[in-house]
Amino acid sequence: MGNIKQGILGGFSGKVGTVIGSSWKGINYMRGLAPNIKDARTAKQLAQREKFALALSFLRPMQSFIRVGFKMHALRQTAFNAAMSYTLRNVVKGVSPNLSIDFAKVMVSRGSLLLPLNIQRLNNDGEIALSWVDNSGVGNALDSDFAMPMAYNADKNEVVYDMASSCRGDEGVGLDYPSNWVGDTVHVYLGFVSENGSLVSDSVYVGEMVIEN
Repeated sequence: MGNIKQGILGGFSGKVGTVIGSSWKGINYMRGLAPNIKDARTAKQLAQREKFALALSFLRPMQSFIRVGFKMHALRQTAFNAAMSYTLRNVVKGVSPNLSIDFAKVMVSRGSLLLPLNIQRLNNDGEIALSWVDNSGVGNALDSDFAMPMAYNADKNEVVYDMASSCRGDEGVGLDYPSNWVGDTVHVYLGFVSENGSLVSDSVYVGEMVIEN
């Protein structure tokens, strides 16, 4: 039985006939009961499930990063769900069962904070090194903005990242990786977040590399 909490004009929780009332983040909503379908495994439904499963598998290792990277897009949804929505629309490519990730289109952060200039990957031994040109004072860019590098290991479905060791004014950052990554292919991304966490930049795809040592 449904329970009306705020009078006749308020939202309600529970089941009333074929309608279920609930609330999330202070937002009241209603939904109909799901129909009783004996076999929902149509070709289209299976293809969508495979696409969803691939996107979920890809994003799951970077959940903590995404909570920061997509928090500006978490409007009436979680940051992870915002990242899932973007990934399903723009990153998963191909036709089931031949689905894959378009790594160049991946976004691990989205926002209005200005990126630095001339972002490049350097060939340093023992770490993934990135450099850029400091553009502090242009637009909303500050030298105190934290760099957020992330490397995704496509062979192991693992990530390494850093959110607080280097700033825009440092013009570079080094990212350590596990020793068992040698020989694996990784995809490198870079975003920025303001010191107080109120602004986040779009991420940029810095490229693909094979860990050699």
